[in-house]
Amino acid sequence: MKTHTWTRLALFAASLLLLPLEATAGQLSHRPAVPGPNGLVTAGHPLASMAGLRTLMAGGNAADAAVATLATLNVVRPQMSGMAGNGFVTLYDRVSDRVYSLAGTGAAPLALDPASRTADELNKGIHAGVVPGLFGGWIALLDRFGTMSLAQVLAPAIDYAENGHPIEASVVASIESHRELFESFPSSRRMFLPLGRVPEPGETFRMPDLANTLRKVVEAEQMALAAGKTRSEALQAAFDRFYRGDIAVEMARFYRENGGDFTMEDFARYEPIWAEPLRTTYRGYDVYTSPPTSRGGLEVTMQLNLVEGFDLRSLGAGSAETIHLLSEAIKVAKADVYAYAADPALVDMPLDELLSKDYAAARRSLIDPSGVMVYPGPGNPVRVDEFQSSRSGGAAAGGEVLGRRGHLAEASYAGSTTSFSIADRFGNVVAATPTHGGAFGTGVVVGNTGLTFNNGSRIGSTSPYPDHVNYVRGGQIPILNNSPIIVLRDGRFHAALGTPGGETIGQTQFQVLVNLLDFEMPIQEAIAAPRFALSGEPNFYMPGAEVHFRLEDRLPGDVVGSLEGLGYTVELAPGYAFGSMQGITLDAVTGALMAGADPRRVAYAVGW
Repeated sequence: MKTHTWTRLALFAASLLLLPLEATAGQLSHRPAVPGPNGLVTAGHPLASMAGLRTLMAGGNAADAAVATLATLNVVRPQMSGMAGNGFVTLYDRVSDRVYSLAGTGAAPLALDPASRTADELNKGIHAGVVPGLFGGWIALLDRFGTMSLAQVLAPAIDYAENGHPIEASVVASIESHRELFESFPSSRRMFLPLGRVPEPGETFRMPDLANTLRKVVEAEQMALAAGKTRSEALQAAFDRFYRGDIAVEMARFYRENGGDFTMEDFARYEPIWAEPLRTTYRGYDVYTSPPTSRGGLEVTMQLNLVEGFDLRSLGAGSAETIHLLSEAIKVAKADVYAYAADPALVDMPLDELLSKDYAAARRSLIDPSGVMVYPGPGNPVRVDEFQSSRSGGAAAGGEVLGRRGHLAEASYAGSTTSFSIADRFGNVVAATPTHGGAFGTGVVVGNTGLTFNNGSRIGSTSPYPDHVNYVRGGQIPILNNSPIIVLRDGRFHAALGTPGGETIGQTQFQVLVNLLDFEMPIQEAIAAPRFALSGEPNFYMPGAEVHFRLEDRLPGDVVGSLEGLGYTVELAPGYAFGSMQGITLDAVTGALMAGADPRRVAYAVGW
């Protein structure tokens, strides 16, 4: 299809998204769910959604559209995602009738000496960061499940990077907050302060260095194809140019000349990881999500196991009783997840035991429907019979001792992430959650590549305590909360969803799943419904940590009063504050696929 035809399609779709909507009586959302009999894309920016939809309309499948969406998010959401970032993909393949998990996650540089670095240095700047993982994930996804060339799926991103797009206000605000850091590196100034100032919202914003890097990997693929190589060999040529060729040489040169730790060896040893997804059952549904090095996948599945023992439907959506049980389940799950989750290549985790229903039953005894617990210590999933049913926050088997301190500051640094879900006409579904870690990752544009690395070395993705399994170490992959989810019912696709939100990712996905599976809300209502969020001080690694409870302010006052009666100190947040869920569901009665997008950020769903 010609370029001008795509332009007309994009403008028409955008005009539909801007039409005013009237809320009917009892309606929980002012946005409609979007139908897609031939395909759906719901992503964290309208241009990213349209890039995915264009790919589907051109004959591509969900994997092809996912890479197109990922690449475009690099341009329109550069603070949240990029080819030098990290992320997870959960995919349902209709042909094999299986769910797969892909991790595009890189390790800390081998030369890193955490004892010589402060927490701030591990968060931003030349000493922060992990090996780019997401581009390798693009290649792995496209190779195993895609049908199109890299040139085809990267075309929209290259166009937006080279010719520009109207920069969105939240990107501008993020650039402004990082201005001092950007000004300290000429490469960063060139990309994010191109006119010597922060761009204005709506101003045409270009990323020529990034466009050039995207063109280089496409060139490697196309040259291999021209030489008679297979599609897989050509995709490998693009991978090799990035991780072992001139792009890697430029990345290593930049870090060497600026006193950083990354070397050619760090890039050359990277490989994306296909792994069995985590799975649990919940009220007749099969829930699949990302395994460690995702923390969020383990958190969500354990939370579901915990609340399966309560009749949530009888308590009602949005009631103080339901919110209380969900909040307590989050605390119990986090106590275990923060104790055990780490890089599986280096640590033996008791995943089967953590996900067992027997262990959930034992840990459920901590939850008192009549009052709030102190943040507990972890249990011992290997010896459930030795489980101590303590609500005091003391240490349990395998746990950490309250009061221990490391050499690093203990408070976690905030993350910056995005997410999307895609369904194609062939029956395939992809849910993906890519991230830069914190906003713009390390905040350092690497030489002339136009890339910023994920700052996975930061406290939050890593533990500040040197004897912890997830302490930052050279060559170790840090933990992410990213955990895109696919739900099946009787072997048939039911839902796909994911969200950004840093510490709240697992919490948000848990609440939306309960809305969908317990309360049977339509997808857009399940996404828009009021949410709460927990944070831990100094962090969730520490039993006895002070837990702060924040609640979006759209619930009735009597709910807040009832929560306070249970022992909560409720901090009211703005009406749409936590996360940015994108999801797709299959209506079990009509068979229609419907997509929802979160009003909390600039996210949109499109279908055809």
